[in-house]
Amino acid sequence: METAIVIATGLMVLVGAVFALMAAIGILRFGDIYMRMHAASKAGTVGSGLALLAVALDAGELGVVTRAIAGAVFLLLTAPVSAHLLARAFYKAGYRPAPETKPDALADAVREGRN
Repeated sequence: METAIVIATGLMVLVGAVFALMAAIGILRFGDIYMRMHAASKAGTVGSGLALLAVALDAGELGVVTRAIAGAVFLLLTAPVSAHLLARAFYKAGYRPAPETKPDALADAVREGRN
C-alpha cells in the first residue's frame, strides 16, 4: 500500500509540473495578454492543485491533508475568477485582443455600454 501511495504521489507531482511548465511556456509564447492570462490561470491552477493534492496524499496527517485540500479548493475557486476580472479590466482599459482572436465577443457590449 505504501508503494502505491508513493507512485500516485510521484505521478501527481509529475503531471502537476508538466501543467505548470505548459503554463510558463504559454505565458512566453502567446500573443496577447488574454491568451497569456488564460494559460496562466488554467494550466497553472491545475498544476498547483495537483501538487497540493500530492502533498495531501503523501502527508498522512489530518491537519496537513485538510490544509492542502482547502488550498487546492481555494485555488480552483479563485484563480479563474480573478483572471476573468483582470481580463475585463484590461479590456476596459483599452487593451484589445490580438488580430488572430476571432470573434471579439466584448466589442458589441462595450459599444452598446452594457459592460
